[in-house]
Amino acid sequence: MLLAGFPCQPFSIAGVSKKNALGREHGFRCEAQGTLFFDVARIIEHHQPKAFLLENVKNLVSHDRGRTFDVIRRALSEELGYHIQTRIIDAKSFVPQHRERIFIVGFREDSGFSFDDIDLPDPASGPRLSSMLHPEDGSEEAESGYTEGVLARVLPKYTLSDHLWGYLQSYAEKHRAKGNGFGFGLVGPEDTARTLSARYFKDGSEILIRQAGRNPRRLTPRECARLMGFDGAGGNRFRIPVSDTQAYRQFGNAVVVPVIEAVARHMQPFITGAAAPTIVPEKVKEVA
Repeated sequence: MLLAGFPCQPFSIAGVSKKNALGREHGFRCEAQGTLFFDVARIIEHHQPKAFLLENVKNLVSHDRGRTFDVIRRALSEELGYHIQTRIIDAKSFVPQHRERIFIVGFREDSGFSFDDIDLPDPASGPRLSSMLHPEDGSEEAESGYTEGVLARVLPKYTLSDHLWGYLQSYAEKHRAKGNGFGFGLVGPEDTARTLSARYFKDGSEILIRQAGRNPRRLTPRECARLMGFDGAGGNRFRIPVSDTQAYRQFGNAVVVPVIEAVARHMQPFITGAAAPTIVPEKVKEVA
């Protein structure tokens, strides 16, 4: 089985906007990133896996008026001969983050696989940020580099400086006046966050946490691990041996673990030939 995620920047809304602003090509015309899909296709052609699972941004479907995705679909189905199914899944069914991604499943033989009957929790009833933010009330142990003291409060370094907070507010107001939607995302415990991106290390603007009487703060890398599903509820902490900058980049470029688990369990009986599993999504972590 092949699991792959080719670079999304040439197809994402933010990536295309940035490349347009810089006068650079995007999509398959982006030689540095866009053509890597064809390397995935080459690997599939060489190894002929029984099945594959590919992931990318939702905008892949509509990029270049659908022509980009049509090239991908024809390469996988008509040229390589795989039976493919696609589904856009929002991770907020599992984590407090609005993160829509397209999943492309292909089987070498017609297995009868369909995304139509995948069992996904209702996104409207998904968890809120309170489930993954540091509680700062002493109910969790302090973690060096992220929290401190008896109450395990988030370190001051994650609170935005007056200069950066002022800049983000000015930037948002400027774009609001132009009718654009660009700006920071300010959220609290009962909210769902925007999509965490690899650029989060720059200013944290897409997900800023409100703080009473203080400027908002960035998420800590530990909170990012929880937001992406690497840290399950009550489970062991995912080891983060890198700097904050690298952690933000890596988590922002990652997939949401429970979404992949749900898709994998839906694929499992079609790979093994076994009866469909009866495990419900909310029990996936517990069983694993």
